[in-house]
Amino acid sequence: MDLRAELLKSIWYAFTALDVEKSGKVSKSQLKVLSHNLYTVLCIPHDPVALEEHFRDDDDGPVSSQGYMPYLNKYILDKVEEGAFVKENFDELCWTLTAKKNYKPDRNGNSIVSHQDAFKLWCLFNFLSEDKYPLVMVPDEVEYLLKKICTAMNVELNSCELDDYLSQEPQGQGGLTVWQFLDMVNSGRLLRGIEQEAISMAVEEVYQEVIEDVLKQARSPRGYLWKKGQLRRNWSERWFMLKPSVLSYYMSEERKEKKGSIALDKHCCVEVLPDRDGKRCMFCVKTSSRTYEMSASDTRQRQEWTLGPCPRACSVSPPQHLCGPADVLLPSPAIQTAIRLQAEGKKSLHKDLKQKRREQREQREQRKAAKEEETQRLKQLQEEKERKLQELELLKEAQRQAEILLQEEEQRRRQQHEEMQRTLEIQLREAEQARASMQAEMVLKEAEAERQRKRITELEEMQERLQEALQQEVKARHDEESVRYAQARLLAEEEEKLKQLMKLKEEQEEYIIKTQLEKQVLKQEMENKNKCLEEAQKQLEEVRVNRQRVDQDVMVAQRKLRQASTNVKHWNVQMNRLMHPIEPGDKRTNVSGGGFAGYHPLLCRRDSSLK
Repeated sequence: MDLRAELLKSIWYAFTALDVEKSGKVSKSQLKVLSHNLYTVLCIPHDPVALEEHFRDDDDGPVSSQGYMPYLNKYILDKVEEGAFVKENFDELCWTLTAKKNYKPDRNGNSIVSHQDAFKLWCLFNFLSEDKYPLVMVPDEVEYLLKKICTAMNVELNSCELDDYLSQEPQGQGGLTVWQFLDMVNSGRLLRGIEQEAISMAVEEVYQEVIEDVLKQARSPRGYLWKKGQLRRNWSERWFMLKPSVLSYYMSEERKEKKGSIALDKHCCVEVLPDRDGKRCMFCVKTSSRTYEMSASDTRQRQEWTLGPCPRACSVSPPQHLCGPADVLLPSPAIQTAIRLQAEGKKSLHKDLKQKRREQREQREQRKAAKEEETQRLKQLQEEKERKLQELELLKEAQRQAEILLQEEEQRRRQQHEEMQRTLEIQLREAEQARASMQAEMVLKEAEAERQRKRITELEEMQERLQEALQQEVKARHDEESVRYAQARLLAEEEEKLKQLMKLKEEQEEYIIKTQLEKQVLKQEMENKNKCLEEAQKQLEEVRVNRQRVDQDVMVAQRKLRQASTNVKHWNVQMNRLMHPIEPGDKRTNVSGGGFAGYHPLLCRRDSSLK
């Protein structure tokens, strides 16, 4: 969990405490005061201009958490520096705002925890709560925290009582809110018969261990540690407190006068020393620059300070899921643990343990989901199996019914086959009789077909000769049309020449009338005109000769056309004779005057068109 996320959790409580109407919005004046206080406790330089500009009075009304986040991120959280402020003062500010509205201890003074202890429990709750809003702490973390408090008091947590309480208490978002948690602690059901002072000391110890990252401290009345001085080399009794990065020592456990500190890194080490100088249970902490010698009151205290925790102690989590009750009773992490954390690049032991517990819960949830999915799948398979068995029974019943129907169908088909066989035998005899009659008819039909084939062959030959005659007729028509076209063209040329001649004559007359006075001058022109006139007359004579020649060609084409018409009529007569069936005993009708009894309509139309 980074610093920003830790600060946001506490600020969220302060914001919701200012939301009196529970509408999700807070007035700008209240947010202005809250921002000013956050500037102060976080030791951030005040920016009054931005504060006044952002929270000026206007008609926008109250601000939601989403509307407050841009200012909070830009002007406050982005400027926070870790170690530049006292986080406890910041938490006290947010706790004061939210406790005034939400924390309701017993009015009769029967509360198990004091107001200060409630604040520390609130801090512990924020540290162990899930990173989603609204903030809740899952039951596993609730049991973990209560076990640590009970362990500090050397008592055992009543897990059954805790399970009963959690089952009765409504849980939103899968866990308890901080106010439900404080009510549970104040109810006395879990800490029955324990004095308030013992609870306060246990809460303080857990608070220092989890929130302030105190890995180890000397406990009174078991005595302080003795430390050997560097210059005077004398032994002094000091109260030591160990954090992941430093081992500090004070004059007393009130920690008012700090005498010094030992910076720890991955290069440091701890060694056990033999007894000497009248001191026993000695050990030393070696850094890159100096060796610090210390003496414990007994061997157990020296082991607690020098030896690192076993792996089970580093993964403390609710025993009912992951490990046994002895996990929370193991020796607390000491100097070796702090050195190991420095070597691994971790700043907080409990942050690492919390992440491991969260990962274990996620893995547990995944295994649970997978198990439920497998159970569901097996249930579906069982249902599918039962359905298949039912379908199989239905199929067997259907098969029995089908066999009965098949037998009935087979018997009915056998009867139909016998009736059909008898019917076919009757039809076969009738077919044989019909076949004999058909063979007789076939002989007659073949003879008739032979006659028809011969007649068809004659008709085909006649058709070919008729087509040749028609082609000749068509060719004669084309020749006639071409001659007529040439004749029309010559006539048009003749008319054109006549028009030119008339025009020349008119021009000549006009010139004669107009040029009487210029007769001598235009005489030569008249001669030229006469020459042109003579040439035109000659051309006219040529056109007339050509016209006569074309007329002769037309007459020749007409004679050919008449000859073709005569041939068509002749072939038409022959065609009609062949088309008329010859019956036995028919007499041929005499044709007189070149006429015929029947004729083909198409040939008659062609003959009329030729005419």
